Amino acid sequence: MPAATVLLGPQRFMTTAGSTLRALALEGPVATITAGWEEREDQDGELNEVLDGRGRNLRLWHRTFDVLGKDERFAAAAIAFRDRHDELQSFYRLRLEGALETVYAVQRRSSSHGTAAAALDDAVAAVRHLDDWYSAQLKDLYREFDAKAPAHESEVIAWHRGELAGMLADSAALVITGGHVGSLLRALRLFALPISRELPVIAWSAGAMALTDKVVLFHDHAPQGSHEAEVYDRGLGRVPGIIALPHARRRLRLDDRRRCGVLARRFPHHRLLLLDDGTSAVFDGGTSAAFDGEVRAGGEHAAYGPLPHGVRVLTTDGVVQEVVAP
Repeated sequence: MPAATVLLGPQRFMTTAGSTLRALALEGPVATITAGWEEREDQDGELNEVLDGRGRNLRLWHRTFDVLGKDERFAAAAIAFRDRHDELQSFYRLRLEGALETVYAVQRRSSSHGTAAAALDDAVAAVRHLDDWYSAQLKDLYREFDAKAPAHESEVIAWHRGELAGMLADSAALVITGGHVGSLLRALRLFALPISRELPVIAWSAGAMALTDKVVLFHDHAPQGSHEAEVYDRGLGRVPGIIALPHARRRLRLDDRRRCGVLARRFPHHRLLLLDDGTSAVFDGGTSAAFDGEVRAGGEHAAYGPLPHGVRVLTTDGVVQEVVAP
């Protein structure tokens, strides 16, 4: 039977991973992925204490560099992909900035004849088109990368995948921590972990983002100034139809309804889940997070599967809404 997937709020100031694991009443070792910590991957002593000493680090960051050092063909393809991805992101961000400036300008413009609403709809649609363009271009980059260096042809990748499959098969649960979401996603993609639906998964921050099908970066209070939310990559799709927004209170201008409303309207087929300290969103294995509607103005939900009770989502009118049980 499919197992639960639990998305938690950040664990720096309020640690809930241990109590969440104990509530699942599982026995046996717990596989952990800390690749988002990059060079600090092995500094998992505190995490292991939280997990009651049951943690078994899969060391995906270390394994990634082992592959890069031993497989020249894959390493060359990875460098080429990185360079092309960087260029794609630079053009996407340039266009995104201009497109969103237009949206905000239209929002500020008054209308005497009812033109404003239609103009705003079209301006937001242009941003969605740009997000889709970037996603399509990135998909092509991945296709070219896989063609240049097929992972299944690499002996070193095959060795690591085999060992990881054995470790996961012997684990009672999987825990994915935060850190750099790009490094985490690259490691997850490289080793194509066979995470079965029967294996409970607990994740937070970057780990929670990686379990969705669309990873969006955002930071309205970045040190270098406001950072427009941008599509970054696709995730594992364990929890489809969700865009995870960790540290929402600290990173989003939640009091700016117009800005938040635009963010939600950019992704009408996803629910924007706010993951703050203390948040725990439990998705049953048999419940899909996908839906065929949107969170509408005023907080009315179109037809989709149930969200966990108590979680907070961002609606298309820029309102933070807490989900309550029917």
